Amino acid sequence: MSVSGEGFTRQNEWSRSTAVPAESARSRPRSAGPDLLRAIAILLVMLWHVPRPSRLDALEGLRMFSWTGVDLFFVLSGFLIGTQLLTPIAQARRPSLREFYLKRSFRILPAFLFVLALYEFAPVLSDDTTMQPTWRFLTFTMNFGLDYRATGAFTHAWSLCVEEHFYLMLPALALLLSGLRWRGWTLLIAGVLLCGGMILRAFLWIPLGEAAANGNFAFTPEYLTAIYYPTYCRLDGLIFGVLLAAYRCFHPEHWRRYANPRLTLCLGLACIFASGFLFHFPSTRFVGGPALSLVGAVFGYPLFSLGCALLLSASLSWEQLFPTWRVPGAAMIAMISYSLYLSHKMTSHAVQLLLSPESLTGSQGLVIYYASSIAGGAVLWWLIERPFQRLRDRLLLKRQA
Repeated sequence: MSVSGEGFTRQNEWSRSTAVPAESARSRPRSAGPDLLRAIAILLVMLWHVPRPSRLDALEGLRMFSWTGVDLFFVLSGFLIGTQLLTPIAQARRPSLREFYLKRSFRILPAFLFVLALYEFAPVLSDDTTMQPTWRFLTFTMNFGLDYRATGAFTHAWSLCVEEHFYLMLPALALLLSGLRWRGWTLLIAGVLLCGGMILRAFLWIPLGEAAANGNFAFTPEYLTAIYYPTYCRLDGLIFGVLLAAYRCFHPEHWRRYANPRLTLCLGLACIFASGFLFHFPSTRFVGGPALSLVGAVFGYPLFSLGCALLLSASLSWEQLFPTWRVPGAAMIAMISYSLYLSHKMTSHAVQLLLSPESLTGSQGLVIYYASSIAGGAVLWWLIERPFQRLRDRLLLKRQA
C-alpha cells in the first residue's frame, strides 16, 4: 500500500484472481503484518510533520528519519498494485484495466477531493497561507517544481502525485510484458529504472551540493525541489514493491521454499539500518532530514526500499510467525491511514484554532496532536472513504454478475 494503499487481506487473498466478485471492505479479514507496517508508516510521517513546539528531544533522533514513512508506503503500494495487475497475467489472463481504474478512482479521489475542497473553500483550516493553484492538484503535477517555502499548504500531497503517475504507467507496462515470452524483461526494465534513478539523482545532486558547500543557498529546500519530490527520482520503493509482487505471483513455489520470513526479517532490518548510515555518509554537513549526502541520495533510497520490501515479505507470514500476537490499534490505524495522511496537518491546525497555539506544546501537545489527528482521520474515513468503498464494491458486484 501506499499512502493511498488499500487494506491488505490475508495471504490466500493475494493468490486469488482479481476477477472474483468483490467483497465488502468490512468483511475481508485483514493481515496483521502489512497492517502493522502501514500503521508504522503513517505514524512516522505524522512524526515528521509534528508541530515544532511538540517536538521532544527524546524523539528527535527518530524524527530526523521519520520522512522514510513515505518510502515504506511506496513499497506497500507497489506490492499491492503489482499483485492486482500481475496475478491474472500469471494465470494467463488479461487484467481488467477498467476494473483496476474503477478501484483506484473510488479509493483515491473522494477523500482527496474532499480535503482539497476544504483547503480551497475553508482557508481558515489551512495549515499555511499559501498554496499551489488548484489545477496542479487536480492534474497531480504539484510535485514538480514544488517549493514548500512559497506554497506550503497541502504540500504532503506530493506523494499522492507519485502514486498516480505510477498507476498510469504500470498497467501499460504490465500489458506489454504479458505479451513477451521472456520473463527476464521484468528484471531488466526494473534494473534500468533503478539504475537510471540513481544516476539521475547523482547528476541533480552535484550542483546542489557544490552550491550548498559554498554557502550560496539553503540546501534542504533546493534538494527537496530537485530530488525529493519529483516522480522520476522516487520510483525505488514502488519498483521493489512490484518486484516482490512479481516474484510471489510468477514463482509461488520458489516463494514458499525460499522466502523464509525469519531470514527476510533479519535481512530487511539490516538493510534499513545500513541505509540509515548511508543517508548521511560520508559527511554530516548536509544532515537535514530528507536532504541527503551524495552517497545517501544515490544509494540510500534503493537500499532502504529493499529493506522495506524484505520486511513486507516477512510480514506476509505474520500469522505463521506470531499466530496469537497482534499490536493493539495497528489494524485501525492502517485502515484509516489514507484519510489520516490527507487530514492530519489540517486537523492539528484546527486544534490550535479551537484551543490555543500553545495547546500543542511538549509531551502533552504531542499526545493531543496524535489523538486529534487519528480522530480526524477516522471521521474522514467514516464520512467519505467508507461509503465510496461500499459503492465501489456494489458496482464491481453488479458488473461481475
